[in-house]
Amino acid sequence: MKLEDIYQFFENPPPTYLCQELAICYILSVLLQGESYGTELIQRLETEYPTYRLSDTVLYSAIKFLEDERAINGYWKKLEGRGRPRRMYQVSPEWQVQAQDLTRLWQEYINGRTN
Repeated sequence: MKLEDIYQFFENPPPTYLCQELAICYILSVLLQGESYGTELIQRLETEYPTYRLSDTVLYSAIKFLEDERAINGYWKKLEGRGRPRRMYQVSPEWQVQAQDLTRLWQEYINGRTN
């Protein structure tokens, strides 16, 4: 290690991986805007929030939690231009208010981290 390595770290820090709590809030924030599937959720995070990442393991454990809570519904759908059907997710009607509250927490977290 050299001294300049320390400066390089702060100039270009490695991405931060979301924990399950943040992943749940992030997933709900996306699904309130419309249906989505796992790979798209990961790609969208990297595009919209380049300093964050979401591992498959955390993503699918968060999705399982949300399905178990009946916060989201999953269903298979064939997408235009895609080979196999995708497992799509959407927020359950009875979870709209709770999802909006958790989305607010995600936004506060992101805004607090980027300021």
